[in-house]
Amino acid sequence: MRPGLASGSQHAALLPAARSFFRHRVVMTEIPAASPAAGSPADTPRARGPLVWMNMDQTELDDAYDQIKYAPNMLQIVQRYASNSAAVRARLGAPQRLSYGARTIEGLDLYAAKNPDAPVHVFLHGGAWRRGFAKDYAYAAENFVAAGAHYLVADFNNVIETGGDLMAMAKQCRDALAWTFRNAARFGGDANRIYLSAHSSGAHLGGVVMVTDWEQDYGLPKDVIKGAVLVSGMYDLKPVRLSARSSYVTFTDDVENALSSQRHLDKLDAPLVVAHGTLETPEFQRQAREFAEAVAAAGKAVELLVGEGYNHFEIAETLANPYGLLGRAALVQMGLTPAQGRSHTSATATIAADTMR
Repeated sequence: MRPGLASGSQHAALLPAARSFFRHRVVMTEIPAASPAAGSPADTPRARGPLVWMNMDQTELDDAYDQIKYAPNMLQIVQRYASNSAAVRARLGAPQRLSYGARTIEGLDLYAAKNPDAPVHVFLHGGAWRRGFAKDYAYAAENFVAAGAHYLVADFNNVIETGGDLMAMAKQCRDALAWTFRNAARFGGDANRIYLSAHSSGAHLGGVVMVTDWEQDYGLPKDVIKGAVLVSGMYDLKPVRLSARSSYVTFTDDVENALSSQRHLDKLDAPLVVAHGTLETPEFQRQAREFAEAVAAAGKAVELLVGEGYNHFEIAETLANPYGLLGRAALVQMGLTPAQGRSHTSATATIAADTMR
């Protein structure tokens, strides 16, 4: 295990001494932008352009926010998300569809645990803000259901459908969590034990959700979410705005500031696990490290997990494994233990859809 790799077994708040080590760890593990990880774009000779962000020119920055450049097996893994999700549905049964808003897309797929008053785990999927559906992210459901937790996956509009508006997507994700808190008891969940995990652009949205002013914006307790596992996300949008992603996202100063969760840590009221793989783009690694460092510097509880040998898409699959990097971290955060010798068959939630809006 290299220096700085968290064990995945302890998720307590960082003490001052630990924060000092954490900051030291960030310096030691930083990967220069000019030396991408293995599996990154070939270092073909070309004339470098003017620097756009840190030590990157426009091409390097665009590549650093384009996953296929660093994860050539992207399509294979995304297809595996879908096939593994179908296999989980074959074992657990079809999920209950719960509406958190008026639009058809505004729904949550619920894979219900058997036990009453069960803790709740909500997942926000990625897809560069442009793609993805809840049905293809059921692959981790069995891990949580078997451990005694409800597992919900949120659907929301993509940025193409919103006309480039990330604010609308962020609001849908916040609405989904607020709805879950208000209605948890109606599907057998414990509103005081709601946790979140999110991946990629979903982790960006998850970071935004975690710095929501729940009291002012929703009239809810400030600690609606008790903890989150944020994986391979973006937490400051300035470099993203400078990248090719601005061709399909409408960035303004207000959007950049409002949706950069690293700038609003005063509103963070729950412990975080922040994770990235060592084969991710240099920017996604830096975003995770610097976000975790900022959370620690703000005096908030955080743990940085580094997945050795995982790229951006491979690391997400470990959420399905109770002994994998993310699966273990999420269960520990929720105070749950992996199921042993238990049936993975989910109870069917008896909820009338027309009563859930």
